[in-house]
Amino acid sequence: MIHFDIPGCEKKIKELEESMNSQDFWNDIERTQKVNREIKSLRNKVDRYKKLVSEAEDIEVLIELALEENDDSVTDEVKRSISILDKEVNAYKIETLLNGPYDRNNAIVSLHAGAGGTEAMDWVSMLFRMYTRWCEDKGYEIRVLDMLPGEEAGIKSVTFHVIGINAYGYLKCEKGVHRLVRISPFDASGRRHTSFASVDVMPELEDDTEIEIRPEDLRIDTFRSGGAGGQHVNKTESAVRITHIPTGIVVQCQNERSQIQNRETAMKVLKARLLELKERENEQKLREMKGEMKKIEWGSQIRSYVFHPYNLVKDHRTGMENGNIQAVMDGELDLFINAYLQANAS
Repeated sequence: MIHFDIPGCEKKIKELEESMNSQDFWNDIERTQKVNREIKSLRNKVDRYKKLVSEAEDIEVLIELALEENDDSVTDEVKRSISILDKEVNAYKIETLLNGPYDRNNAIVSLHAGAGGTEAMDWVSMLFRMYTRWCEDKGYEIRVLDMLPGEEAGIKSVTFHVIGINAYGYLKCEKGVHRLVRISPFDASGRRHTSFASVDVMPELEDDTEIEIRPEDLRIDTFRSGGAGGQHVNKTESAVRITHIPTGIVVQCQNERSQIQNRETAMKVLKARLLELKERENEQKLREMKGEMKKIEWGSQIRSYVFHPYNLVKDHRTGMENGNIQAVMDGELDLFINAYLQANAS
């Protein structure tokens, strides 16, 4: 069930604004930024709700006018207005489902080629384009942090930063294995191939999130960044690779302008991966207690994209389908994301 606690939001805004009057508030820059972000988010929620209510009231007036004048043009305007309002209300409802502790955060997304060789690497490049288009439609900014091109074509792996409100809340729905079925352009015999790619999504954490990283647990290496085949190779060792020795987690960043920036970004990614590991361990303990251990493997894909012998994208978690596969590859993912959020609403 969806709740619109607008009075509660307004009360919280007032409390936060009052906290800004304390003498030491402005001395803590991180706290100041966090409170300002929360106020902005709450105000946006309240303002949008009030706007929807106002639009609904305007439609009521139009309906009364249409009934009085029996005017087809007014009736058509009412239908258009109701259609627009319906879409806006549904979008607002979906946003209210983003109530997890990190849902409002930016996201760090990694795509990795799985079984399928060159075909799988091409699949990663197709998915990267799909998510880029989706982000553009949402008004989100994308910054590539690290990319490893395929030997013949496509991308072996890519990690990118998605910057925008609720980026993680939406993109967490994409986490899992994505399966491609098509006639491979890399097969001279024109046979049908099945390929896999994994999508990993983590929230970018606030600086005050408690994840302990001890300096002695890190091995930091620097290297020269550059594109495939040695193109655009940086003459300085600005790229950074960080290994977290206790867990074996390795992260790297080479797309920022300086070694310092690459190191800061790599540390953000490491922090997010350590949080993910911690949460995964907690989930595993819970599953063990419940006796619900599930094997994670390439066969446990969340979504299939079939280009042959028919066109269909199917989400195996919700059963949602779309036969317009080109629209999906052009970034129309909201149908699947919204269905997943609604299915998992508490």
